[in-house]
Amino acid sequence: MSIQVHYHTIAIDGVELFYREAGAPDAPTLLLLHGFGASSHMFRDLMPQLARHYHVIAPDLPGFGQTSVLPDASFEYTFDRLAAVIDAFTVAKGLDRYALYVFDYGAPVGWRLAVNHPEKITAIVSQNGNAYEEGLSEGWADMRRAWAEPTAANREALRRFNTLEMTKWQYKQGVKDASLIAPEPWQLAHAAIERIGVEAQMDLLLDYGQNIKQYAQLHDYFRRHLPPTLAIWGRNDPFFIPAGAEAFKRDNPDAEVRFLDTGHFAIETHGAEIAAAMLDFLGRHIGRAALA
Repeated sequence: MSIQVHYHTIAIDGVELFYREAGAPDAPTLLLLHGFGASSHMFRDLMPQLARHYHVIAPDLPGFGQTSVLPDASFEYTFDRLAAVIDAFTVAKGLDRYALYVFDYGAPVGWRLAVNHPEKITAIVSQNGNAYEEGLSEGWADMRRAWAEPTAANREALRRFNTLEMTKWQYKQGVKDASLIAPEPWQLAHAAIERIGVEAQMDLLLDYGQNIKQYAQLHDYFRRHLPPTLAIWGRNDPFFIPAGAEAFKRDNPDAEVRFLDTGHFAIETHGAEIAAAMLDFLGRHIGRAALA
């Protein structure tokens, strides 16, 4: 039986939130959260594989993909605000218990959900979703400067991270065979930036420093609740280095850490390996529904 993915929008707090959904609603739920330079489109191949056993939902965060802020809505592009929208989305969808897959920007959104609602989180898969300061590479130097001194000049220096060439570079950097990277993902990501406006992305880059300030709360959550955790990482990521994956074990000794010989967008080159690892990990920790 083939698995069909459904595409919906829902009004949440002044946002027309686009999301993808697949699998039986009564199966264990997985919430997939994408990151910078991407959208739920990154899960296009993963969702049908997971949905044979799980109820899988992947929204586009505000500022990305097909999600739109309504013209008359006042919206502040911060990670607190993004998390509040996704939290309200889970309530609207009746998601009382779910596993998290977080990537890049999806991580600080997911971490807020976990810290605020630990009883809802059944497991965590982090694919290059950072949670420790040692996971930040030297590539964050310009952002750190802007966080410390949010001047107009320092903000302007971040604009280059939203160019088409930089987005393309992030997809290909650290990938052994760049011919495996299809052009559509980075083209769609850049098209969304042009449609929504680059200033939203600039605001989020400047706000990212607030995520680091919340790491202590997050580490306390890991220690107290010990959620089953799989960190599966592209080891050649230019922004989130392997030390960030290994660090999960410090607060959650049973966390599983795996490295893939690829870059930041590991799912684009190693999607089959990630799907297999997830199915094994989730099957052991939260069970699975019968094969669809």
